[in-house]
Amino acid sequence: MLIRVATPRDALEVAGVHVRAWQVAYRGLLPDAALDGLRPEDRAARYTFGDPDPERPATIVAVEGDAIRGFATTGPDRGGGAGAGELWALYVDPEHWARGLGRALVAAARERLAGRGHHRAVLWVLERNARAERFYRADGWAPDGARRTETIWGIAATDVRYGRALP
Repeated sequence: MLIRVATPRDALEVAGVHVRAWQVAYRGLLPDAALDGLRPEDRAARYTFGDPDPERPATIVAVEGDAIRGFATTGPDRGGGAGAGELWALYVDPEHWARGLGRALVAAARERLAGRGHHRAVLWVLERNARAERFYRADGWAPDGARRTETIWGIAATDVRYGRALP
């Protein structure tokens, strides 16, 4: 497995991972019709891979052979926490879950955030997403009591914020 920075050419493949992960991970948590209607082409158009601005999100991908198996997006804390960075997204293609790709991506994401001078990291987990909660707790993240409701891909979702210190 290789972890590298995403390029604009990766957008559609990353979007495919993103959509498939949502459709499996959030089944039973979000409306089936909304999940079934997700299209990689719609998501790919929103990515800004390759933007060098440190105030913009940056994405890394996990590659096996010629295929992208997962990705992580980091950036500044959208909540404005002093010294905090944010793990904006972490998704692995469901066919490749439980193989260490997520652990490798979250470790690389933490390193990227620390390398940008952040001392703390936050992320948001969809409420009742037990699989994600277990994953992040095992990596040293803990809920801090903050909650939000946001609309993603036209779907209203309630999230719980997790945080952790960075080296």
